[in-house]
Amino acid sequence: MKKLRVGILGLGRAGAFIKSLYLNDAVFVATCETQAEMNYGLKELYGEDFGFYTDFEEFLKHPGGLDVVILGNFFHEHAHYAIRCLEEGIHVISECLSNATMAEGVALVRAAEKSKAMYIYGENYPYYPTYIEADKVYKGGTLGKVLFAESEYNHPLLLPLAEAEKMTTYYLRKFEKHWRNYLPRTYYIQHSLAPLMFVTGSTPKTVTAFPSYNDGMEMGDQLTGPNVKDRAAIVLTQNDDHSVFRVTGMASFGAEDISFRFCCDKGQIENIRGMDDHIMLRYDAGCVPGKEPKYFYKPEITPEEAELVKKAGGGHEGADFRTIREALKYIREGKQYPMDVYFATTVSSVAIQAHRSVIAGGQPFEIPDFHDEEVRKKYENDHDTPFWGSDGSAPTMPCSSH
Repeated sequence: MKKLRVGILGLGRAGAFIKSLYLNDAVFVATCETQAEMNYGLKELYGEDFGFYTDFEEFLKHPGGLDVVILGNFFHEHAHYAIRCLEEGIHVISECLSNATMAEGVALVRAAEKSKAMYIYGENYPYYPTYIEADKVYKGGTLGKVLFAESEYNHPLLLPLAEAEKMTTYYLRKFEKHWRNYLPRTYYIQHSLAPLMFVTGSTPKTVTAFPSYNDGMEMGDQLTGPNVKDRAAIVLTQNDDHSVFRVTGMASFGAEDISFRFCCDKGQIENIRGMDDHIMLRYDAGCVPGKEPKYFYKPEITPEEAELVKKAGGGHEGADFRTIREALKYIREGKQYPMDVYFATTVSSVAIQAHRSVIAGGQPFEIPDFHDEEVRKKYENDHDTPFWGSDGSAPTMPCSSH
């Protein structure tokens, strides 16, 4: 089997995938990094022909070529680089937000439709053991049709205000206009929304959202700068199958918690708050497929898989390893990846439109179907963003509700 030649843009996050590449018949041949000091020792590790670049266009021309590029650069700056890869016929694994504006989403879909290469949304949460179990049970059919599902990505990193300000000044001092300093709570939505869509196949069509605002906190959040006073955004979507989702983006309230629940017409499956590596599966009376109406257990993985996850570094309970394994498998087989460019831009559209709903006091906004070129035309010039551009352009919408 030919080993896929992989390049990485942004070693800070995407470097976590390197061991997984070698465990899945791929080789790491080049990287593009703005921090030149990260070049130290790479040739010794990956061979004399390894390429280190600070210019993305030169990176794409690496001798011997690139089959796949993993995008691990700044959260909100993936679309441009994904489009350039697709134009060059290079497969893309985009690790975070696919597009930070609606116009970028339109351009990305158009590029993917023209390209012979594959766009893969590299979201890892569907590959957590508990979500894998929920997917297996739901697709097994015993729960029936989803009516309501919810997921919270609640990830506060709180410190006493003086200490937190010392931590966050890294971004303010080195990158005053860093995306974390202007991150609306709805935008980091992929970890809560994408798994619900992946498991159920439901696609959001309308969104509304409300913020939890706190201007007088005695604690500071290391993950966002002082510009963002919303502690969470509570996002509701009405979906194409008439189900409803309730999700958060990157919330910061209470204790750290990553939880989900799928409520269906015959029963429900959820992970347990406070011990979220365990599953609770319950059925309605009269709908129990076995002898017991309630099951409480921890999903197990095979010893073989556990060993591979360990060799890969174990990131995110093995979800990083599984993300790479599944992505490379679909690339080799030439099959459409379940989380494709339409899936990715839908997640991003919810992020953007939910923030507009927050600003508008909960007004509903549509989630466009980018399969339709006529719909895409409505958004092709929609460049509104809460972030500073790499060219120095200023935000065009506020990053917080107040």
